[in-house]
Amino acid sequence: MSKIRLLLVDDHAVVRSGLRMLLEAQPDMEIVGEATSGSEAVHMVQRQKPDVVLMDVQMPGSNGIDATRQIKVVSPETIILALTMYENEQYFLEMLKAGASGYVPKRAAPDELVDAIHTVYGGDIFLHPSMANLLVQNYLGTEESKEEPIEDVLDKLTPREREVLIQIAEGMTNAEIADKLCISVKTVDRHRENMMQKLEIHSRIDLVKFAIKKGLITLED
Repeated sequence: MSKIRLLLVDDHAVVRSGLRMLLEAQPDMEIVGEATSGSEAVHMVQRQKPDVVLMDVQMPGSNGIDATRQIKVVSPETIILALTMYENEQYFLEMLKAGASGYVPKRAAPDELVDAIHTVYGGDIFLHPSMANLLVQNYLGTEESKEEPIEDVLDKLTPREREVLIQIAEGMTNAEIADKLCISVKTVDRHRENMMQKLEIHSRIDLVKFAIKKGLITLED
C-alpha cells in the first residue's frame, strides 16, 4: 500500500522535528521534505509532489496563506492542511479561502493531527472543533442578506440528497456516509455534486455552513 507523502512547512526546527517523529511512526505516512518558508514550500511541492502539506500560517518572508494560494495554482491536486498556533478568525478564514482543506491548532492532540491528515487525504474537510464557531458566525454574519425562503431552497433537494447533506454537515466522510446509507461512495459523490449545483455552492465547507444555517444540524459544545 502506498504511503501518504507529507511535506512539513514550519520555520521552527523543533516543531518540524516533533512532527517528523510523530508522523514517521505512522505506518502509512512518510516525510518527503521540510521547508522553512512559504516560498520554499512552493518550490518543494513542485519538486517532491507531496500528497499533503502541513502548512504553518505565519513564517518569515512568504507566509502560509500566500504559499497555499500559489501551491493550489501550480499543483491543484496537492492538499493543504493548516497547522498553526493561531486560532483567530482572520487567519482561519484566509487559509480556507486560499484553498486549505483543513485547519488544526498546534495544541491539538497527536491523534487529532493524524486523523486530520487521513481525513483530508481521503478527500474530506477537517476542521478542529475549536474552529467551528468561527466558521458558523462568519457565515451567519456575511450571508444573511442572501437567504432564500427555507422551503424554496430545500425543495431543490431530493430526500436522499438531504440525507447526504446532513451526514456531510455532521462531519462524516464519504465512505462513512456510503456505509450508513447502504449506497456506494460513487453515489455519495454524485449526490454531493448535484447538491452543489442546485444550491450554487462550490465547496464542501459551504455545504456544511448551509446545513447549519438552515437548521438541518445544530452545534453542540
